[in-house]
Amino acid sequence: MRRNDFVRLNEFVRRNEFVRRNDSVCGNDSVRGNEFVRRNDFVRTCKTVRSKGITMDYRKYGRTFYIRGDRGDEIIGCILDVCKREHIRSATFSGIGGCSEAQIQTFLPEERAFETQTLSGMLELVSLTGSIVTDEHDDLSQHSHAVFSYKEDGRHAVAAGHTKSITVLYTAEIELRPVDGGVISRRFDEETGTGFWSFD
Repeated sequence: MRRNDFVRLNEFVRRNEFVRRNDSVCGNDSVRGNEFVRRNDFVRTCKTVRSKGITMDYRKYGRTFYIRGDRGDEIIGCILDVCKREHIRSATFSGIGGCSEAQIQTFLPEERAFETQTLSGMLELVSLTGSIVTDEHDDLSQHSHAVFSYKEDGRHAVAAGHTKSITVLYTAEIELRPVDGGVISRRFDEETGTGFWSFD
């Protein structure tokens, strides 16, 4: 690439407020701001994020975002951070990984509250699936469930439930799929004390 072309390319990136290495918030030196992905003549930077203790790497191919969580990342926070940065108001996501801690919940209808269980140790994230929607206050709201496997007293055990938080031990691989053609919101349900999808 000629020097003038490189300067013009950098100016294009700055004008469109894409993340460059100097603006990067992740300590992953393997992703350099001058490494660009060209797709259908559209130039974007490789994106990295560090926010409130979150470090991750993510890229967009087609309409799907691929997020890699690193050691110490909180997965739900990573997903919400990408949605905020990319102005995604509703989406679905799924993923797998190796984790060190998870808070899973079970809803107790009679108490209109969640009971929380904390798992710690070597946790295989067998499945994570969920959605991001916009609530009545125009804030992002996540609803997800996860399944974990782990060893307990020398035997394999499984635990699952509503996801409150998941901390990465060595890696997490997440697919984030924005909703096309509309926005899904969440409405509060007085009877159950929780929220449901709304298409209004």
